[in-house]
Amino acid sequence: MATSKAMKTPPIVSQQEWEAAHQQLLVKEKAFTRSRDALAAERRRMPWMAVEKKYEFDGPKGKVSLLDLFEGRRQLIVYRAFFEPGVFGWPEHACRGCSLGADQVSRLAHLNARDTTLVYASRAPQADIVRLKARMEWEMPWYTITDSFDKDFGVDEWHGHNVFFRDGDRVFRTYFINNRGDEAMGTIWSYLDITPLGRQETWEDSPEGYPQTPPYKWWNWHDNYDAESTPDQKWVEVSDAGEAAFRKRDAEEKAS
Repeated sequence: MATSKAMKTPPIVSQQEWEAAHQQLLVKEKAFTRSRDALAAERRRMPWMAVEKKYEFDGPKGKVSLLDLFEGRRQLIVYRAFFEPGVFGWPEHACRGCSLGADQVSRLAHLNARDTTLVYASRAPQADIVRLKARMEWEMPWYTITDSFDKDFGVDEWHGHNVFFRDGDRVFRTYFINNRGDEAMGTIWSYLDITPLGRQETWEDSPEGYPQTPPYKWWNWHDNYDAESTPDQKWVEVSDAGEAAFRKRDAEEKAS
């Protein structure tokens, strides 16, 4: 792309100078990571709101409730996408921004393995949703809003992720993220970090009694979670070695 002005690029330096500059910035990178973890820990302590109203959606197999959207899991993330009459792109496409976000959604098997379900919802009929998903090669469950769900949860005029927790048949709203917060969504980690249970790993600062397992151990191939209910011993050994290497590196950095 041609520009009218030359770019004012950073200075060109030697490898040693580059490494020194990178180490300086890395201090801030690590501080940012720690602050992000602390923010996620605060989310896990945010009060919950009971959802008393009954909501109904159209799904591929007919009418379903908000409770049904959990698919039996404890956590649910509902992204309100805009695909319906009046939205730019209709009927061939959904909103360009929502579509860009949908293209970023990672393999849901990993999220499901952490007792969490992700679904999309919009006001388009199911026939149009099925057609759109096939065209765009999207695999997330996608439901049709039929009542005031979008207005009640702040997504009738703009996109956003609502997070819910299920305790038996009771449903609670636990968090909400929209606007630029939606930019980061799509990875297993970004989704889990907005849920009440978090990543469910032992290093996390979570309230007492929250489910937690050792980091790395639960990781699996996305097509193997059902076949392998417990961590493979070889993978345990590999991940243990990785953790030991990380700890050694961190200790050396602190000593230097």
